[in-house]
Amino acid sequence: MDGSQPHTETPTAPKKISLLSSPMRAVIRLRRKVQFLKKNRLHLNLPREQSPELVQTRLLQRQISLSRTNLYNPSMSLFNQAPFNSSQYFTFDTSVDQSVVNKYKRKKSRRKSRVVLYPESSKKYLPTEQKSKAKRCLLLLIGIICFQILNAIENLDDNLQKYDLDGLEKTMHREVFGQKVAVERIMELLKDYLATHIHNKPLVISFNGPTGVGKSHVGWLLAKHFRSVMDDDFVLQYFVMHHCPNKGATPACQSDLSEKISEMVTRAEIEEKIPLFILDEVELMSPVLLDTLSRFFQPNQTNEFLNAVYILISNVGGSEITTFVLQNVSTNLLHQQRKTDELLYIIQPILTHFHPLWKSADIIPFGLLEKSHVINCFLEEMMREGLYPDQSHIEKLASQLNYYTTGGREYAITGCKQVGAKVNLL
Repeated sequence: MDGSQPHTETPTAPKKISLLSSPMRAVIRLRRKVQFLKKNRLHLNLPREQSPELVQTRLLQRQISLSRTNLYNPSMSLFNQAPFNSSQYFTFDTSVDQSVVNKYKRKKSRRKSRVVLYPESSKKYLPTEQKSKAKRCLLLLIGIICFQILNAIENLDDNLQKYDLDGLEKTMHREVFGQKVAVERIMELLKDYLATHIHNKPLVISFNGPTGVGKSHVGWLLAKHFRSVMDDDFVLQYFVMHHCPNKGATPACQSDLSEKISEMVTRAEIEEKIPLFILDEVELMSPVLLDTLSRFFQPNQTNEFLNAVYILISNVGGSEITTFVLQNVSTNLLHQQRKTDELLYIIQPILTHFHPLWKSADIIPFGLLEKSHVINCFLEEMMREGLYPDQSHIEKLASQLNYYTTGGREYAITGCKQVGAKVNLL
């Protein structure tokens, strides 16, 4: 038995050698390839940091050295020994330190992001910008719009100059006493309306207040001014007591008024002018005549009826205005906007109750005149009649009138209505 033991062990060694001969040849080929790659890397002058390929090469060399020791040491089994830092069998996978790989990638990307330097002898040119045709079209469109705006502004100025509203405003401030707020409101409405010839409704202005406060005088100044800047054919002054004194002739008055308004607006449309209709003593009109007049104030009409200015003069709401002024003397807000708004809030329902045509009108209230305003009326009338304006004589005439006395102020009951009669007696 002891002698047979060497015969059983000797054949095993050659078997292992024959089994490992083909892996050894593969290892030798790998070693030659690694040496070749190592020589090529030396020629490339790699940096001091180890690349991932170099780390893999060294790990392969270590595995080769371990496999050699296994070949010459039968006590260590090639298949039972754990390889270096990996699995049981020989593989081409080697674990590489991740920090080394990341450091190498950062350095590589840093090299790629370097700024390219141009030679000093070469010239540098900025990229040429291609001009868009749309930009030229946009500039042309802006120019056309600006031209149209300037043309519209010039047309507005031409219309205002045609009617000479600045001269009218100066005249009214000079000859109308005690009605500064009313005059400013009238001029504001006229300037806004007469600035253009295209409208969606006619302009209707209503003068309301007690007797003698200057309503008819303002209407007379408006008629005089527009006759001078246009023509007498485009201004109509309609006095109810003169044109329609008999209430029984209301149908004839209705037909006559409608015919006059229609003919005037037709001629004005042809000559591109805006006619002016001044209707005095409106409170004396019959309801049928008021209905006829209100139809011309509606917006749903032909274009020639939309380009017209109507002035309505009446005493409707005069008593309410007198009461309001006398009750608010101490506040001294007669010429302020808040006072005017409060007054409009009071008289608006009264006017619309009288007739619905006042719903489409801009109401301008005329307040009471103080004694100083009456004195100015006497002075103006005497100068118009060619009389010497003696101040003491004027004050004596003014004191002959009746006044409301409240809060230390005197307001004329009849305004300046009796001034002309007093001056004619001199």
